[in-house]
Amino acid sequence: MDLAFLIGIVLAFGSLYAMITLEGAHVDALLIPAPMVLVFGATIAVGIAGATLSDAMRAFRAVPRAIRGRTAKPQDTIDRLVELAEKARREGLLSLEQDAAETEDPFLRNALQNIADGTDGDELRTLLEEEVASKERVGMQSARFFKALGGYAPTVGIIGTVVSLTHVLEKLDSPDTLGPSIATAFVATLWGLLSANFIWLPLGDRIARLTTLEAENMTLVMEGALAVQSGSQPRILGERLRAIAPGVEQLEAA
Repeated sequence: MDLAFLIGIVLAFGSLYAMITLEGAHVDALLIPAPMVLVFGATIAVGIAGATLSDAMRAFRAVPRAIRGRTAKPQDTIDRLVELAEKARREGLLSLEQDAAETEDPFLRNALQNIADGTDGDELRTLLEEEVASKERVGMQSARFFKALGGYAPTVGIIGTVVSLTHVLEKLDSPDTLGPSIATAFVATLWGLLSANFIWLPLGDRIARLTTLEAENMTLVMEGALAVQSGSQPRILGERLRAIAPGVEQLEAA
Protein backbone atom coordinates (compact mmCIF):
# COMPACT_ATOMS: atom_id res chain seq x y z
CA MET A 1 0.00 0.00 0.00
CA ASP A 2 1.34 3.42 -1.02
CA LEU A 3 0.58 5.92 1.75
CA ALA A 4 1.59 9.01 -0.26
CA PHE A 5 -2.01 10.23 -0.73
CA LEU A 6 -3.01 9.77 2.92
CA ILE A 7 0.23 11.32 4.18
CA GLY A 8 -0.14 14.30 1.87
CA ILE A 9 -3.78 14.97 2.79
CA VAL A 10 -3.10 14.61 6.52
CA LEU A 11 -0.13 16.99 6.30
CA ALA A 12 -2.16 19.49 4.28
CA PHE A 13 -5.04 19.61 6.75
CA GLY A 14 -2.55 19.45 9.62
CA SER A 15 -0.83 22.57 8.28
CA LEU A 16 -4.21 24.29 8.08
CA TYR A 17 -4.99 23.31 11.66
CA ALA A 18 -1.59 24.57 12.78
CA MET A 19 -2.23 27.93 11.12
CA ILE A 20 -5.66 28.23 12.71
CA THR A 21 -4.19 27.42 16.12
CA LEU A 22 -1.29 29.86 15.74
CA GLU A 23 -3.70 32.59 14.70
CA GLY A 24 -5.67 32.00 17.88
CA ALA A 25 -8.80 31.03 15.97
CA HIS A 26 -11.02 27.98 16.40
CA VAL A 27 -11.68 25.13 13.99
CA ASP A 28 -15.37 25.31 14.89
CA ALA A 29 -15.54 28.60 13.03
CA LEU A 30 -14.87 26.73 9.77
CA LEU A 31 -17.07 23.70 10.40
CA ILE A 32 -20.34 25.35 9.42
CA PRO A 33 -22.80 22.88 7.84
CA ALA A 34 -24.56 25.22 5.38
CA PRO A 35 -21.56 26.29 3.26
CA MET A 36 -20.05 22.81 3.44
CA VAL A 37 -23.27 21.24 2.14
CA LEU A 38 -23.39 23.75 -0.71
CA VAL A 39 -19.74 23.41 -1.71
CA PHE A 40 -19.50 19.62 -1.60
CA GLY A 41 -23.05 18.90 -2.76
CA ALA A 42 -23.19 21.40 -5.61
CA THR A 43 -19.64 20.64 -6.76
CA ILE A 44 -20.35 16.94 -7.10
CA ALA A 45 -23.72 17.71 -8.71
CA VAL A 46 -22.31 19.97 -11.43
CA GLY A 47 -19.48 17.48 -11.94
CA ILE A 48 -22.04 14.78 -12.68
CA ALA A 49 -23.96 17.20 -14.90
CA GLY A 50 -20.81 17.84 -16.92
CA ALA A 51 -20.12 14.14 -17.45
CA THR A 52 -22.31 11.05 -17.56
CA LEU A 53 -23.72 9.11 -14.65
CA SER A 54 -21.59 6.09 -15.54
CA ASP A 55 -18.48 8.31 -15.65
CA ALA A 56 -19.25 9.62 -12.17
CA MET A 57 -19.93 6.18 -10.71
CA ARG A 58 -16.77 4.79 -12.28
CA ALA A 59 -14.75 7.71 -10.92
CA PHE A 60 -15.99 7.26 -7.35
CA ARG A 61 -15.39 3.51 -7.56
CA ALA A 62 -11.76 4.35 -8.38
CA VAL A 63 -11.31 6.28 -5.10
CA PRO A 64 -10.52 3.28 -2.82
CA ARG A 65 -7.94 2.05 -5.31
CA ALA A 66 -6.43 5.53 -5.52
CA ILE A 67 -6.14 5.71 -1.74
CA ARG A 68 -4.51 2.28 -1.53
CA GLY A 69 -2.21 3.08 -4.43
CA ARG A 70 -1.39 -0.56 -4.97
CA THR A 71 0.51 -1.20 -8.20
CA ALA A 72 2.58 -4.14 -9.38
CA LYS A 73 6.34 -3.80 -8.96
CA PRO A 74 8.08 -3.91 -12.36
CA GLN A 75 10.83 -6.22 -11.11
CA ASP A 76 8.27 -8.73 -9.84
CA THR A 77 6.56 -8.65 -13.22
CA ILE A 78 9.85 -9.17 -15.04
CA ASP A 79 10.83 -12.09 -12.79
CA ARG A 80 7.47 -13.73 -13.40
CA LEU A 81 7.74 -13.36 -17.19
CA VAL A 82 11.28 -14.77 -17.19
CA GLU A 83 10.02 -17.79 -15.26
CA LEU A 84 7.27 -18.30 -17.81
CA ALA A 85 9.79 -18.04 -20.66
CA GLU A 86 11.93 -20.73 -19.04
CA LYS A 87 8.93 -23.01 -18.57
CA ALA A 88 7.74 -22.46 -22.16
CA ARG A 89 11.16 -23.44 -23.52
CA ARG A 90 11.23 -26.58 -21.37
CA GLU A 91 7.65 -27.79 -21.64
CA GLY A 92 6.15 -25.96 -24.60
CA LEU A 93 3.59 -23.17 -24.91
CA LEU A 94 0.66 -25.45 -24.08
CA SER A 95 2.02 -25.82 -20.55
CA LEU A 96 1.22 -22.14 -19.93
CA GLU A 97 -2.48 -22.97 -19.75
CA GLN A 98 -2.02 -24.13 -16.17
CA ASP A 99 -0.21 -20.90 -15.29
CA ALA A 100 -3.05 -18.93 -16.85
CA ALA A 101 -5.54 -20.65 -14.53
CA GLU A 102 -3.38 -19.90 -11.47
CA THR A 103 -2.59 -16.26 -12.32
CA GLU A 104 -4.47 -13.55 -10.42
CA ASP A 105 -3.65 -10.76 -12.87
CA PRO A 106 -6.50 -10.87 -15.44
CA PHE A 107 -4.38 -9.22 -18.15
CA LEU A 108 -1.56 -11.75 -17.84
CA ARG A 109 -4.08 -14.57 -17.53
CA ASN A 110 -5.73 -13.52 -20.78
CA ALA A 111 -2.36 -13.29 -22.55
CA LEU A 112 -1.23 -16.72 -21.35
CA GLN A 113 -4.53 -18.36 -22.25
CA ASN A 114 -4.35 -16.95 -25.78
CA ILE A 115 -0.75 -18.16 -26.12
CA ALA A 116 -1.76 -21.65 -24.98
CA ASP A 117 -4.68 -21.59 -27.42
CA GLY A 118 -2.32 -20.84 -30.28
CA THR A 119 -3.51 -17.30 -31.09
CA ASP A 120 -1.49 -15.65 -33.84
CA GLY A 121 1.18 -13.26 -32.55
CA ASP A 122 -0.05 -10.25 -34.52
CA GLU A 123 -3.63 -10.83 -33.46
CA LEU A 124 -2.56 -11.23 -29.84
CA ARG A 125 -0.59 -7.98 -29.93
CA THR A 126 -3.61 -6.14 -31.34
CA LEU A 127 -5.87 -7.65 -28.68
CA LEU A 128 -3.55 -6.75 -25.81
CA GLU A 129 -2.83 -3.24 -27.11
CA GLU A 130 -6.56 -2.53 -27.31
CA GLU A 131 -7.01 -3.75 -23.74
CA VAL A 132 -4.18 -1.50 -22.51
CA ALA A 133 -5.63 1.49 -24.36
CA SER A 134 -9.11 0.81 -22.97
CA LYS A 135 -7.82 0.55 -19.41
CA GLU A 136 -5.85 3.77 -19.76
CA ARG A 137 -8.79 5.61 -21.32
CA VAL A 138 -11.14 4.65 -18.47
CA GLY A 139 -8.60 5.62 -15.80
CA MET A 140 -7.86 8.99 -17.36
CA GLN A 141 -11.59 9.72 -17.63
CA SER A 142 -11.91 9.17 -13.87
CA ALA A 143 -8.95 11.47 -13.30
CA ARG A 144 -10.50 14.18 -15.48
CA PHE A 145 -13.76 13.91 -13.53
CA PHE A 146 -12.06 14.80 -10.23
CA LYS A 147 -9.97 17.51 -11.86
CA ALA A 148 -13.22 18.99 -13.15
CA LEU A 149 -14.55 19.01 -9.57
CA GLY A 150 -11.40 20.88 -8.61
CA GLY A 151 -12.26 23.51 -11.17
CA TYR A 152 -15.89 23.86 -10.11
CA ALA A 153 -15.37 23.96 -6.32
CA PRO A 154 -13.83 27.47 -5.94
CA THR A 155 -16.58 29.03 -8.06
CA VAL A 156 -19.27 27.20 -6.12
CA GLY A 157 -17.66 28.53 -2.95
CA ILE A 158 -17.87 32.09 -4.29
CA ILE A 159 -21.54 31.54 -5.08
CA GLY A 160 -22.09 30.51 -1.47
CA THR A 161 -20.29 33.61 -0.24
CA VAL A 162 -22.41 35.87 -2.46
CA VAL A 163 -25.59 34.24 -1.19
CA SER A 164 -24.45 34.69 2.42
CA LEU A 165 -23.42 38.32 1.86
CA THR A 166 -26.82 39.04 0.33
CA HIS A 167 -28.35 37.74 3.54
CA VAL A 168 -25.93 39.90 5.57
CA LEU A 169 -26.93 43.05 3.70
CA GLU A 170 -30.52 42.43 4.71
CA LYS A 171 -29.46 42.93 8.33
CA LEU A 172 -27.60 46.24 8.17
CA ASP A 173 -29.85 47.52 10.91
CA SER A 174 -28.09 45.12 13.30
CA PRO A 175 -24.44 46.28 13.21
CA ASP A 176 -23.47 44.03 16.14
CA THR A 177 -24.01 40.93 13.99
CA LEU A 178 -22.29 42.17 10.82
CA GLY A 179 -18.76 41.05 11.75
CA PRO A 180 -19.61 37.41 12.58
CA SER A 181 -22.02 37.20 9.65
CA ILE A 182 -19.45 38.44 7.13
CA ALA A 183 -16.85 36.03 8.54
CA THR A 184 -19.31 33.18 8.18
CA ALA A 185 -20.08 34.22 4.60
CA PHE A 186 -16.46 33.73 3.55
CA VAL A 187 -16.39 30.17 4.89
CA ALA A 188 -18.01 28.98 1.65
CA THR A 189 -15.15 30.44 -0.42
CA LEU A 190 -12.66 28.85 1.96
CA TRP A 191 -14.21 25.40 1.60
CA GLY A 192 -14.35 25.79 -2.16
CA LEU A 193 -10.63 26.46 -2.29
CA LEU A 194 -9.83 23.81 0.31
CA SER A 195 -11.83 21.04 -1.32
CA ALA A 196 -10.36 21.84 -4.74
CA ASN A 197 -6.71 21.96 -3.69
CA PHE A 198 -6.73 19.53 -0.77
CA ILE A 199 -9.06 16.84 -2.17
CA TRP A 200 -10.30 16.95 -5.76
CA LEU A 201 -7.18 18.00 -7.68
CA PRO A 202 -4.77 15.73 -5.73
CA LEU A 203 -7.22 12.85 -6.17
CA GLY A 204 -7.41 13.45 -9.92
CA ASP A 205 -3.62 13.62 -10.23
CA ARG A 206 -3.30 10.48 -8.11
CA ILE A 207 -5.66 8.47 -10.30
CA ALA A 208 -3.92 9.72 -13.46
CA ARG A 209 -0.51 8.68 -12.11
CA LEU A 210 -1.71 5.24 -11.00
CA THR A 211 -3.36 4.75 -14.38
CA THR A 212 -0.07 5.55 -16.12
CA LEU A 213 1.81 3.11 -13.89
CA GLU A 214 -0.76 0.39 -14.51
CA ALA A 215 -0.62 0.96 -18.28
CA GLU A 216 3.19 0.76 -18.17
CA ASN A 217 3.01 -2.53 -16.27
CA MET A 218 0.45 -3.92 -18.71
CA THR A 219 2.76 -2.94 -21.59
CA LEU A 220 5.58 -4.77 -19.82
CA VAL A 221 3.38 -7.85 -19.50
CA MET A 222 2.33 -7.59 -23.15
CA GLU A 223 5.87 -7.37 -24.48
CA GLY A 224 6.99 -10.18 -22.18
CA ALA A 225 4.11 -12.47 -23.15
CA LEU A 226 4.68 -11.90 -26.86
CA ALA A 227 8.39 -12.64 -26.39
CA VAL A 228 7.51 -15.85 -24.55
CA GLN A 229 5.24 -16.82 -27.44
CA SER A 230 8.03 -16.21 -29.96
CA GLY A 231 10.45 -18.38 -27.95
CA SER A 232 12.72 -15.62 -26.67
CA GLN A 233 15.71 -16.70 -24.57
CA PRO A 234 14.86 -15.99 -20.87
CA ARG A 235 18.05 -14.07 -20.05
CA ILE A 236 17.68 -11.84 -23.10
CA LEU A 237 13.99 -11.36 -22.28
CA GLY A 238 14.86 -10.15 -18.79
CA GLU A 239 17.39 -7.66 -20.16
CA ARG A 240 14.92 -6.41 -22.74
CA LEU A 241 12.15 -5.90 -20.18
CA ARG A 242 14.49 -4.06 -17.82
CA ALA A 243 15.35 -1.78 -20.74
CA ILE A 244 11.63 -1.06 -21.21
CA ALA A 245 11.40 -0.17 -17.50
CA PRO A 246 14.70 1.75 -17.02
CA GLY A 247 15.99 2.15 -13.51
CA VAL A 248 13.90 -0.74 -12.22
CA GLU A 249 16.81 -2.39 -10.42
CA GLN A 250 17.74 0.85 -8.67
CA LEU A 251 14.12 1.42 -7.67
CA GLU A 252 13.77 -2.06 -6.26
CA ALA A 253 17.05 -1.71 -4.36
CA ALA A 254 15.83 1.52 -2.82
